[in-house]
Amino acid sequence: MLVALIARDKPGHLEVRKANRDAHLAHIEKTGVVAQAGPFLDADGQMCGSLVILDVPDMAAAEAWAEADPYANAGLFESVSLMEWKKVL
Repeated sequence: MLVALIARDKPGHLEVRKANRDAHLAHIEKTGVVAQAGPFLDADGQMCGSLVILDVPDMAAAEAWAEADPYANAGLFESVSLMEWKKVL
């Protein structure tokens, strides 16, 4: 199943994102369940959140992936939502 992880960064946490980006990207590579991913950008073009499309067997696997994300462990996110997603295009 495909699951969209939509996360918004806490205001003023760009440096937290930058400091944990390599670990986050390593988590993506190591787990092998990310179909697509990238940051949201604010009006100044700075990273301010994340969109990650997970290809996982169930919602529990998506929740476990999100909980293990170094960004989450660093306290970067103000909010995180996981929703089943259907690819059309």
